[in-house]
Amino acid sequence: MLRKFKDWYQQLFQIRDTKYQDVLDIKNHEVHIQNVAYFLAKAQFTDIPEMLGIERAVYGGKTPWDSAAFASELRHDTDRLYLVLRRHDRLLAFIGCTFNDVKSDAHITNIAVVPDYQNRGLGHFLIAVMIKKARQLELKQVSLEVRLSNVRAQALYQDLGFEKSGIKRGYYFGDHEDAVDMVITIGDSENAES
Repeated sequence: MLRKFKDWYQQLFQIRDTKYQDVLDIKNHEVHIQNVAYFLAKAQFTDIPEMLGIERAVYGGKTPWDSAAFASELRHDTDRLYLVLRRHDRLLAFIGCTFNDVKSDAHITNIAVVPDYQNRGLGHFLIAVMIKKARQLELKQVSLEVRLSNVRAQALYQDLGFEKSGIKRGYYFGDHEDAVDMVITIGDSENAES
């Protein structure tokens, strides 16, 4: 009896792992956003210095995440996906997301776009990719936190269908700013991105 359970358990997680590998395996390729060509790729360890540079540009010289945090995330490639967008070999934007079967949640951990390429649809595109991946994995929601003061980002997330679901007091390291929890329920939605 125990052996049957063990075999069933191993088979269940092997199917899950294979499914995750298939869905999260992104081939590097060209994409067009607002009629401009970009190169979409999985983030690599060699991208970390440029990702930190984007954080410094976006967060007034600060890096909320350090290189060790990014490296740790990139090592967990079975349930996480980090993507970068480049144009003319310049890293312009990145996004990270964890996928959790138990919670049936895809959680966007980090997203940033260099200031001179904001409002060009890059953030929208990257979030839409993660929503699509979450749907392919048959998860029920996509969640994220955003600074209370970042009303532009909140507007973008609301345009994508996210709703405010709560406040995390003193969430951010350093300045202890509050975070707004936002979530979009995806399930079997008819407006699935293709």
